[in-house]
Amino acid sequence: MHKTENLRDEMIGWRHDFHRHPELEFDLDHTSARVAELLRGFGLEVHTAIGQTGVVGVLQKGNGPRSIAIRADMDALPIAEANGFAHRSANPGKMHACGHDGHMTMALGAAKHLAETGDFSGRAVFVFQPNEEFGEGAAAMIADGLFDRFPVDEVFGIHNIPGLAVGSFATRAGPITAAESLFEIEITARGGHAALPHMGVDAITVGAELVGALQTIVARKLDPAQNGVVSVTEFVTDGRRNVLPGRATLRGDCRALTPDTNTAIEAAMRQIAAGIAAAHGVTATVSYNTLFPPTINAPQAARAATEAAKRIANVVDGDCPPKLFSEDFAHMAAAVPGAFVLMGNGVEGSHAQPLHSADYDFNDAALVPGSSFWVALVEQQLKGEADV
Repeated sequence: MHKTENLRDEMIGWRHDFHRHPELEFDLDHTSARVAELLRGFGLEVHTAIGQTGVVGVLQKGNGPRSIAIRADMDALPIAEANGFAHRSANPGKMHACGHDGHMTMALGAAKHLAETGDFSGRAVFVFQPNEEFGEGAAAMIADGLFDRFPVDEVFGIHNIPGLAVGSFATRAGPITAAESLFEIEITARGGHAALPHMGVDAITVGAELVGALQTIVARKLDPAQNGVVSVTEFVTDGRRNVLPGRATLRGDCRALTPDTNTAIEAAMRQIAAGIAAAHGVTATVSYNTLFPPTINAPQAARAATEAAKRIANVVDGDCPPKLFSEDFAHMAAAVPGAFVLMGNGVEGSHAQPLHSADYDFNDAALVPGSSFWVALVEQQLKGEADV
């Protein structure tokens, strides 16, 4: 049963407004102000400027002792939109290409319904987070006292998935999204004339050998039961047409579903780089920076999310395969027991285009089931007649 059906048109209006006015990272003046304005209009207690531009809305009903948090991300991406519909981005070079406009709207729809007619006893905390895309917003809000000022028993997040039917939900206990680590390997060799390669050690040959060897990390150095990805995405040298390079830089991206796998990838990368450098008489310096930890769903929270989804949807997978994309919600799930949920965005047109594509769009048809899921979750976790 979709309790927020009566809010459909209103939510579409909010979502289109957010989509027309995308903002990046922590620079969310319009977005944060609009979210706070709507929450106040619903009658929630509103707090702003948490983690720079984060917003928190608190809804208390009855005397129930439990509390849960619902998190929605607010930032857009630095992408020029290719769509031609009326609500396309009005801010050049910026676009809601990941559906955060829809995530905000679903949480707002749930907040309005719960404020007006919600049947629960306890506290629902609505967390609107900046800077998810660059992995800094959740940590900023936590460092600014998010869970100290608004203590909760559980925290939940959601993300739309293109190619999955609208009205479908999926989650799992344990790892659900991957760690993302960026690496850089700086090779210092001895360049020279292209016609006299024996008089130096050109960095490009060493780098090319290293690119191939790094692929053995996943193929030969990880337990086959572990998931990992090692991708070299940049190869830059100081060589020229007839000049062998003396320096080369490899950069790339690694994904892992557990901290142990991430540690194993880093250790193997350092070992391989040191070995190849020693074999050629050059130096190789490795930096390895984990931007996003893996998102680990607490089993009890994952079960709760699955049960809530079953209350409003016919297609629910409570043990879905993990995803190798990364999610800033990981920091919140590490601070408080929580669960991250995947929701269908549709299988046709712009709704099925990959996330971060210039022709992607969040599906308005997902707003009612998504907001109804939040309502079902709050009423399930904060059981009891609301004492209002």
